[in-house]
Amino acid sequence: MKIAVASEGPMVSEHFGHCDSFFIFDTEKEQILKSEAVQNPGHRPGFLPNFLNDIGVNVIIAGGMGAGAIEIFTEKNIEIITGVRGNAKIAVEQYLQGQLQSTGSVCHQHQHHGECGGH
Repeated sequence: MKIAVASEGPMVSEHFGHCDSFFIFDTEKEQILKSEAVQNPGHRPGFLPNFLNDIGVNVIIAGGMGAGAIEIFTEKNIEIITGVRGNAKIAVEQYLQGQLQSTGSVCHQHQHHGECGGH
């Protein structure tokens, strides 16, 4: 399973589309096999969910996410975990152990970038 985490440095980004990079974790059972950072190729409506789908991501973890991205991920059967804060690797470890729950955090207005973490 591939898990992507929208990241700012080692931390989970508050907003999926505006993150610096995505940490991509290759996992098997409850173990992280490897991880790599992939630079955010750019925020355009609908682009990032398709980009992550194309590289085989099964789960996306972020602080907040817009409704359009949620809709595309849902159509592609990619699990969405939002409302997450803290270290990206720890979030993935918690997910693998069944300890990470989505809050359903949706960002409604892109002009309020940087304010999505309060969901």
